[in-house]
Amino acid sequence: MDVILATPWWILVLTVIDITIRIGAIIVIPPNRRPTAGMAWMLAVFFFPIAGALLFLLIGNPRLPRHRRRRQEQINRYIHAARDQLERGSLRPNEPAWFTSLVRMNRELGAMPLTGDNGVRLISDYQGSLAEMAAAIREAREYVHVEFFIFKSDDSTDDFFRALEEVRARGIPVRVLLDHWANLVKPFHRRTLKRLDAMGAEWRFALPIRPLKGQWQRPDLRNHRKIVVVDGDVAFLGSQNITDRSYNLKANIRRGLQWVDVMVRLDGPIVSSVNAVFLSDWFSEADSVPEGIDLKCMEAGTGDLDCQVVPSGPGFEFENNLRLFLGLLYAAQRKIIMISPYFVPDEALLLAITAATKRGVHVELFVSEEGDQAVVYHAQRSYYEALLRAGVQIRLYPKPYILHTKGLTIDDEIAVIGSSNMDMRSFGLNLEISLLVRGEEFVQQMRQLEAQYRELSRELTLEEWLQQPLRSTVLDNLARLTSALQ
Repeated sequence: MDVILATPWWILVLTVIDITIRIGAIIVIPPNRRPTAGMAWMLAVFFFPIAGALLFLLIGNPRLPRHRRRRQEQINRYIHAARDQLERGSLRPNEPAWFTSLVRMNRELGAMPLTGDNGVRLISDYQGSLAEMAAAIREAREYVHVEFFIFKSDDSTDDFFRALEEVRARGIPVRVLLDHWANLVKPFHRRTLKRLDAMGAEWRFALPIRPLKGQWQRPDLRNHRKIVVVDGDVAFLGSQNITDRSYNLKANIRRGLQWVDVMVRLDGPIVSSVNAVFLSDWFSEADSVPEGIDLKCMEAGTGDLDCQVVPSGPGFEFENNLRLFLGLLYAAQRKIIMISPYFVPDEALLLAITAATKRGVHVELFVSEEGDQAVVYHAQRSYYEALLRAGVQIRLYPKPYILHTKGLTIDDEIAVIGSSNMDMRSFGLNLEISLLVRGEEFVQQMRQLEAQYRELSRELTLEEWLQQPLRSTVLDNLARLTSALQ
């Protein structure tokens, strides 16, 4: 008792705070969280109680605010109610039983139906993609919807913006969603907003972080989708942002970094599903849905492909994109080819990949030789040894290019393309959009793209990897630990 009385008051206060934080962490952190993520947060709090607790309060909740999740539930109910109208087109015959169940799962998770009679075309040229989107916009008669993670008016995107200005000059509504934080910290931000205002576009920030205006959520929850919809007739989605290939960043220009991306042009009933995703995001930011948008009116497209849109993100109860990938990986019988610039798998995805190689499935992974985000790049590298030992072929796309394409092909009939990486950020923190396609015609397009990437890339061998210096291994493993903090 005398020792306690002699102890300075501030030490007693700190001790009480320390004990309170540790006990609180045990109660608050583990529920509804992955064991690895829970353990990482517990270690952070126990080793650095005050700093760890503050960090947890800042980024410890991987969900959107409750009012936003309620809006997403409203949107899902609306889509479910309209599914008879959205589910149009004749489907391809003889679909595998596993595909039927996979489509059902996607529908239960993301609300979107499978549609037939769709045209899907890959566009792998960066400037060519911008030109095709601009050309489609110029054909608009009713409206243009645009949603991008990064959306910048610069020399490379000038024609895209001029197309928007031209249709606005004809009185056609242009609606734009751009991620707040991603654009705030990139060059030409003010110039882009001024140009949108000058043309008379309706625009909103996605997931804005403006505490003084009552707009707040975990700051690294981001809207990562890339979407263009014109009149409900044509849509584009994929991995490419509306910006120069260097992202106009001085560090990238100094290093000579250039992004490699793909978009797909869509026509047919699937466009309604893409439009529904845009409208759901617009509703989340504007509290209203534009009048006169008919999701029920859709004619057959230029192709015979079955397609399903799978939206995902912290507004949904489950990790829709991760479950899609897992279902496909376990269904594969002959070949799996993955393209992901940021590959940081969770335990389930890593197990599915290594299990596939044990079944005799050929598995290839395309990643960039050089990274643009140091922590993610090193976390990704920490998985290379396990993948190589399991028999996965890792192909490194040469620097100074950043292979930003996100794609997955299974055997010869199924493919996924979209904005989602195969990493824990895309699974749990980002709003993403993925397109599931059934049809050998589209898979053949993907095979041609993969062949181009394979010709330019080099294979990483286990022997080469084991020669990595110890400092690189330590750095990789430290970065891997941070990826669990979700």
